[in-house]
Parts: sequence; C-alpha cells; structure tokens
Amino acid sequence: MKALNYSFEKKLTLKPQKEKGLSTFLIALITAAAIFLPFIVSDNGYFVFFGDFNAQQIPFYKMCHQAVREGNTGWNTLTDLGANFVGSYSYYLLGSVFFWITIPFPTSFVPYLMAPLLILKFACAAFTAYLYIRRFTRTPESAQIGGLLYAFSGVSVYNIFFNSFHEPIIVFPLLLLSLELLITENRRGFFALAVCLSAITNYFFFFGMVVFTVIYYTVRVLSNAIKFRLSNFLTLVFEAVTGVAMSAVLLLPSLMALSGNARISDLLLGWNAITYGKEQIYLNIIECFFFPPDIPARPVFFPAADVKWASLGGWLPLVSMTAVFTLFIHKKGSWLKRVLSICVFMAFIPILNSAFYAFNVSYYARWFYMPILMMCLASAVLSEDRTVDFTAGIKYTAAVTLFFALVIGFFPQKGEDGSLIFGLYTRDTDAPYAVRFWTATAISVVSLLVFVAILYFRKKNIALFFKLTTVCICLISVIFSIVFISTGRAHSFDIQKTVIGELIEGKVNLEDDSEYRIDTFDCVDNTGMYLGIPSVNAFHSVVPSSISDFYGCLGVERSVASRPDTNLPAVRSLLSVKYLLVRQDGESFYKTSEKTKMPGYVFYKNDGGFSIFKNENYIPYGFSYEYYFTKKDIREYCGNNGDRISRMMLKGVLLDEGDVNKYSGILKHISEREDIAFQQTTGQNYAFTDDYMGEDASALAETSADYFDFDKNVFTATVNRKKESVVFFSIPYDPGWSAEINGQTAKIEKVNKGFMAVIVPEGESVIRFTYETPGLKAGAMVSLGGFTVFLIYFVAASFILKKHPKDVYYPEGQELIFKWHKEEIAESLENNTEEDDSPLSKINKRIDDFEEEETDADKKNESFDIKTDVFDD
Repeated sequence: MKALNYSFEKKLTLKPQKEKGLSTFLIALITAAAIFLPFIVSDNGYFVFFGDFNAQQIPFYKMCHQAVREGNTGWNTLTDLGANFVGSYSYYLLGSVFFWITIPFPTSFVPYLMAPLLILKFACAAFTAYLYIRRFTRTPESAQIGGLLYAFSGVSVYNIFFNSFHEPIIVFPLLLLSLELLITENRRGFFALAVCLSAITNYFFFFGMVVFTVIYYTVRVLSNAIKFRLSNFLTLVFEAVTGVAMSAVLLLPSLMALSGNARISDLLLGWNAITYGKEQIYLNIIECFFFPPDIPARPVFFPAADVKWASLGGWLPLVSMTAVFTLFIHKKGSWLKRVLSICVFMAFIPILNSAFYAFNVSYYARWFYMPILMMCLASAVLSEDRTVDFTAGIKYTAAVTLFFALVIGFFPQKGEDGSLIFGLYTRDTDAPYAVRFWTATAISVVSLLVFVAILYFRKKNIALFFKLTTVCICLISVIFSIVFISTGRAHSFDIQKTVIGELIEGKVNLEDDSEYRIDTFDCVDNTGMYLGIPSVNAFHSVVPSSISDFYGCLGVERSVASRPDTNLPAVRSLLSVKYLLVRQDGESFYKTSEKTKMPGYVFYKNDGGFSIFKNENYIPYGFSYEYYFTKKDIREYCGNNGDRISRMMLKGVLLDEGDVNKYSGILKHISEREDIAFQQTTGQNYAFTDDYMGEDASALAETSADYFDFDKNVFTATVNRKKESVVFFSIPYDPGWSAEINGQTAKIEKVNKGFMAVIVPEGESVIRFTYETPGLKAGAMVSLGGFTVFLIYFVAASFILKKHPKDVYYPEGQELIFKWHKEEIAESLENNTEEDDSPLSKINKRIDDFEEEETDADKKNESFDIKTDVFDD
C-alpha cells in the first residue's frame, strides 16, 4: 500500500472544501484594478507615478523591450556611457516573467502595459501566498485572507515605486512551499525549480531568500515541527545546488558584472555594524508595521532616519499587528513565533539586517516581505482558530498605534517665534506633512476599529466573518493605496506635459546622423534613454565599474547615478557630448543674459519641449593623443581639483605607472607641452583656462576617426595616422570587449581611469571592437548541465518513489490534521443538533477513536495514516 503524504491525508480526513486559489487571484486582480484604474484614466492609458518609477521603470522597460526585439543584448549604448546589457538589467527585469510577457507587443505600447503588469503582479502575489498559507490552514477562506494581506501589505504598495521588486515578492511563497513539499512529503524536484526561478528573478533578493530559508528550515527542525533526516537534508542541499546551477545562464554574467562595483565591495564594520547611527531608524522600523507606508524620498513619520528609499513598509491592511501580538501571547513555543522573533532581532542589528541584501552598507528593509509572509500566515491561522482570543493583541496594537499618533501629533516643540506649540507638524510650513500624517493615522485607527467590529461575528458566524474580513481588506487596500499613489504623484514633474508629452511620447530631432552623446540640464533622470539618444546623464545602479573609476578619479562619487556637475565642462568634450538639452519649463542654462553655465555652448534650437544647445568643444569618437601623464602628475599639476584633472585629459592621456614604458616611443610626457611647462615655471593658472580647453578640444577633434559607427555589439572606426599612435575611445573598459586592427587581434589598453584605447600603426587602420557578455556562454553551459542533471534526477526519483514510496514523519502535520478534524466534529455538533441517533454520543465516540489512533501513532513514531484497501497497488 502506498504511504500517504500530508496533503493527501489532509484531503481525505477533512470534509471536502472548494479551494479558493482562483478566487483569491481574481479578487486581488479586481482590487488592484480598482487602485490603478483612476490613474490610468487620468493619464490617458498610461500609469505615471514619481521618482524612480518615472525615471527608471518606464524607460528601462521600453528600452530593454526594444533591445531584445532587435537582438541588441550585448553592449547597450543607452545605459550611462555604455554597459553590459545582461549584467545591468538582470537586476531590474531580464529575469522577470512579466517583462517577457511584453515582448510580443510593439515597443511603443510598452508604457501602456506598466499598470496592467502591476495589477497582474498584485494578483499573482495573492495567489502564491495563498498556496503557501493553505498548507497550514483548515479552511481555504482563512488562506485567502492571508494571501490578500500579503499582496496588499505596506511593503507591496510601497514597492510600486520600485516596480521590479514585486517579482521576488511573488516568487518567495513558492520557494517556501516547495521546501515544505520536499521536507514534509518527499516531493522531489519542485524545490530545485523554485530555487532556479528565485535566482533568475533577482539575484539581489535571492541572497536574502537563501538567508531566510536557512533560518526557516533550522527553526522548523529545532522546534520539532519537522523531523530531521540526513538523507532528506542531503536531498535538500542537492536540489538547492541544482537549482542555482540551472539559473547560471543569468546568474553568472550578473555576478561577473558586479565585480568591482563599489556598492558591494564595502562592508559594515565597527559600531556601524552593531548600531544604527541614526536613532530614528529604530522607531521607523517599529512604526512601519502599524501605519500605511510613507512615500519614498519624502517620509513623514521619521524623516531624520534618512531611509528614504529603503522600502520600509510592513503594515497589514485591516488587521495591522493584532495577529502577531496574539501569536506571541497565546502560542508558546510556536516555530512561527521563533522565526518572527529572529527577524525582529536581525532587523535591529545593522550587520544582521544587511545579511539579507548581500551585506550592503546602505540601510534597506527590502527583505521585510519575508517576515510579512509569516505575519500573514499568523493572521490566517489565528483567524480560523475560534479558541484564540484577539483581545490582548488588539489592545497592544492599539496602544502602539496611539503612542506614535499622540507623540508625533501632540508632542510640544518651539515655534518659529519661540512660543510653545503642540505637535511635530504644526508649523505653517508643515501643512502638507500634517495632512499626510493624520491621513495615515486615520486609516490605521479606523482599520483597527473596523476589525474589532468584524471580530464580533467570528464566534457566532465564521463564514460571515471571513466574508466581511475579505471585503474590508480589499476596501482598505484600495483606499490607502490610492492615497499613497496620489501623494507620490504630487511630487512628480508635470505628468501630462513633461513625463508623458516630452518623454513617453516625446521626440527630439537633432538632424544629425553622426555618433555622439547628449547632456541634460534640469531634466528628468534618464531623459536620453527615453529619447533613444546616448547620454552622459544616467540613473542606474548597475553599470561597469570603470565608469565609477573614472568619476572617482575626478573626485566625484558615482553611487547610483552619473550626473556630472556643470563645474566639469571638459568632461563633456572628453565624452563626445555634442548637444545639451534643457527643459523649457526648467531652470535656465544661462548664467547671465549671454553667458551659459558651461563655456563653449551656443543655442541651437527649440524642439520637443527642450531648449537645445550645441557644444562647440565637441570631440568625435576615436581621437589620438600626443602626450601622457600619470597619477603623480595629477598631484603636481591638479591636486584634488576634478575640473583641472578633466581638462588635463584633453592635453594628454592618463596612464597607470606600470604602462608608461609601453608607450615611451609613441607618447611624450605632459611636461613637454609648452602650456604646462609655462604654468610650471610661472605658477599661474595658464594651461587650464577655458580658452585653452577649447584649443585642446579642437586639436583632438582634428585627430578623430574618419568613420565611426555602432552596430549592436560592434563598433567600427577608420583612422589614418602619420605615425604609430594611440587611439582613444570614451567607451567604458569591460572584459567583454575584444579588438581587431586590420583583421589582426589587438590588445585593448585601459586608460583615463576607465576607458579603452588601442595602438594603431602608421597609415590607414580599420579598428573593430566586438562585445561578448562575460560569463554568458559559460553560464549557459552550466545551466544546460544543471537542467540535464535535474531531468535525470527527477525522472529517477519519480520512478523510485513510485515503486518504493517513502513515508515521511511530519509531527506538526499529524497534530494539525487531528486538531482540524476535532474542530470539524465540533462544528458538526453545532450545525446538526437535531439529527437522530444521539449525535452527541456519536461525536464523542469519534473523538475518542481519534485520540486512541493518535496514541498508537506516537508509539509507533509514524505519521497519521488512514488505512484503506482502495489505495493498494
């Protein structure tokens, strides 16, 4: 006879119930549609938010969509100064199923899909959470409540701002579900697939999932909820490794692209690893679970915490923290309580908190969706357990909520005139923040009161309680989400004119077919990407480390964006900037009535809502130097002046000390230049004036390539030199590049702290650079091997387990089924008091029978089996 697993026993033992996975999906879909529809109508079919959503999510989707359709997936010229396409966008969207759904649509239609995709993501999050939570509930209605709470939690709504963060929220419940299937039912293969999906979806979030899953599994074992078996554990490890191997096609090139990235190379050390330097962070962490989330960038509750983009949200609509407090009060020794306790502890210790996002030094709470799933599980499980009293949980939740409301709302402070005023947002300038604070407080308090009212029906009519709870969760989610989005949109650039008119639907005709970059002034980030023109301005977290090296050499920190200041005009010439775009409704580019804020710019024309200026110091790609200098020369001639260093790069090429001998017969030292020698002699600022910058740019422009063209993953240049020369390209150095000169392999030199150059012979030369994504082929081979191993393993495991089924001892499952069956019997007693044949005695007898079976099962150390010949082989 086949051994029965937990799912099968649960299905056979409990009365038949209609599952609500599909209805959970549809309810969440309708709820999300109600949230976004008003804005879709207002934006003529688009959905526009503010900040990162407008500057990154929309242009990234549109640009990547076009790149994939055109097969341009190697080197991307629209990302900063150029970037590895796979390495730069695997973090944002290349691993997202939702992105690939857009590929059949034309690129122009992609901005219209942003809201429908978000609606679909909310629905999928509710569905996957339902599937996981359903394993721990007797009723599908309670699991539905948990799924909806998860989908519309504070962290999910907050991350509308970071559209791509929803995918990990969707995948995570599947990872835990597959883990449960493996360790409690010996269901092979699903965990490996879930690991693969998680790693491909977002490698950054996958790191946190691994940390949480280890904690989850360890606590489950140590709490005796599951029984540890070495063979089972080894299977778990094998599937995890296989899953990672299957994801290597995207994971390996992503990790290789990250090498050298300053954002992952730093670690928290000293006191910074033990305590947060800003004490408001602690209060902010607590507060976010009791109130709807603040909008990113402009927080209300604790602005001095300075965690403006940390995804700090944890509030559950309607129920807030009532179930969590109730769990801690009534469920002693619960594994769920222990997991949440560990998460709380780790959230308050910086180094432990950072463990969930690869030990990044910046503060993030982007892993909170994982404990939030546990909170939703607690809410679902306790909502159907009518023996549990929520009173204490409600009191604690109300107390904390009122504490924050009263302190922030009424704590005394000094007014501008020195008088005593009450409330932290009562100054005249605080009006918008006061409105936002009291709105969030009202939503939180009213939600709690509504939940208290609904609890009245929990013992009297559980079905009505479930329906009312579901409806109220959806209504409150719609209300607070619309408030959240509306508040954020108030801080956007003009939505109709700027974002839609000038960017999404915008077009600028520069009447120029040559290869160049543009610059932008007082524009939306990534304007160049919107318009499809390479730009030196970029807002992107994952770019080649050589770009950061270059800006670092100038004393400019390149963290998440490249925004060279106007005090670095020579940078534009070095990087082949030909045009500058200024929003006509923005800040003027003129310093005076005739003088621009950077030298060498003249007005060209107005087009597409922009005033366009032309850079007279433009240098085309592929120019040659006569001189070189080193870091030592920077210290001597420039000091720490970034402007001077960039102007120096128009006089000579910056070489590493170890490369000087290589160029000894080709380049002369910078000290041999007359202007430098004169300045060194007189000590006057002679060589770094605007006039000399123009002369230097003009001289380099005369040596630029006769022909230059980008074509997907290749760029080609033709030059004619009177002698052996160094040809410089302001293309970021990357290990994926290879070069040929006249068909012969050439060595690529890294110069100017991050760019590429080659040495060409005398005469005419055809230079061809080809890009191949580092790690992509190797990753594909590893993935192929991983899938091969997985298929062999899956087929073999299925065959063996079919012939020799293994019973998995699952103590918690046995207890749950027994408990639920007794609850069903008790409910049957309540609902069938008028049946014949003394129903009370029949029910008592059935309970006694189950108790005897439980005792026998404990003695045999077996799972709770139902013996029947129907399932004989």
